Amino acid sequence: MTHPYKIKPACILSPLTSADESQESYCAGFELSEWRCDGLADNLMEWITDYALKSDELRDSNHTNNYVRLKQAASRVYISENYKRRGEVGEIAAHAICRTYFATIPVAARVNYLSASNDPVKAFDLVHVRYIKDDQIELWLGEAKFFKSRDGAISDAITSIGKHINAGFLKNEKLLLGPQISSDIPHSNKIKALLASETSLDELIENAVFPVLVAANSDAITGHTEKCEAYSKSVSDEMNVLWQKLTLSGLTKKIRIKLIYVPLLNKDELNKAFDNRLKALQH
Repeated sequence: MTHPYKIKPACILSPLTSADESQESYCAGFELSEWRCDGLADNLMEWITDYALKSDELRDSNHTNNYVRLKQAASRVYISENYKRRGEVGEIAAHAICRTYFATIPVAARVNYLSASNDPVKAFDLVHVRYIKDDQIELWLGEAKFFKSRDGAISDAITSIGKHINAGFLKNEKLLLGPQISSDIPHSNKIKALLASETSLDELIENAVFPVLVAANSDAITGHTEKCEAYSKSVSDEMNVLWQKLTLSGLTKKIRIKLIYVPLLNKDELNKAFDNRLKALQH
């Protein structure tokens, strides 16, 4: 039987620039000379079941219960009316990009560890596994920042990562994630071993990649109506500034970071477009 994570939606966030293997940008593109805000909101909705449902729920999905599964996923993303302060748009974008372009699969759905108030606990925004060759694995432990300001997003990311790679946090994260590893995930025993309390944190970090997604308003988009060399150059310049801040923080010397930059025309408009679609499924 095909593993449910082998099947995934298409992703409209396509690669734009890649300065090196540590930093890449992805863009929703343009349509009729306008940045694809509605197109991206629609596409993020297509990803919510893959993001929010567990592997057994995805496996049991079919044409008779697809709508029910979609509503289940919508209720798990968030139920707050204060959507302006939510960051799930960034988390779903990170999930879609990593699944599509790096062939990762979720180890534990982010929404499977929420508090009773539907507020996320302090944890990584993305926990995936990537299979390299033979039986080698990488744990992808990600941060996603969905901000208006690029500077605000990267500053917040640096603070979060700094907190998340300390010994106390990582030990708690292992305790949280370990029991959630499904036995049907390929090489689940290796993943569980990395997350075991007996395993050194050094070994965990050695086998981990820390993707950092920054989705924020871009000056490059405001001056263009299509993908072109000048647009790509402007986005690349913005991405390089973000990478420089990560480098100056010292984090790139401690862990393997992959910066994923998603330029937006207007963060608030995208957030509202996504929330309208989500709420339509929740009522």
